[in-house]
Amino acid sequence: MHIIREQTLKDYYTKHPDAKDWLTTWVAIARKASWKNPHEVQQDYPSADQVGGQRMVFNVKGKNYRLVVRFSFQYKHALIKWFGTHAEYDKIDVLNV
Repeated sequence: MHIIREQTLKDYYTKHPDAKDWLTTWVAIARKASWKNPHEVQQDYPSADQVGGQRMVFNVKGKNYRLVVRFSFQYKHALIKWFGTHAEYDKIDVLNV
């Protein structure tokens, strides 16, 4: 997968270093992946939830943080839409970030 807006993650883990290991591992796995659909993503990340269309929400470090990614499985793209704390996630509209 080609990761779009990876800098969003780098900016966040610079401010919150406790998320760095999880996020850098996610990026490494996603880059090597050839996911064709949400089900295949869930094989690697069973706790990931599909939310509308081709967006998925990942629980980061248990449930301390959330990562929202929009996938284009046809083109092998993963667009980082949002990253933040669980409390911040509760305040957003996941389909419109």
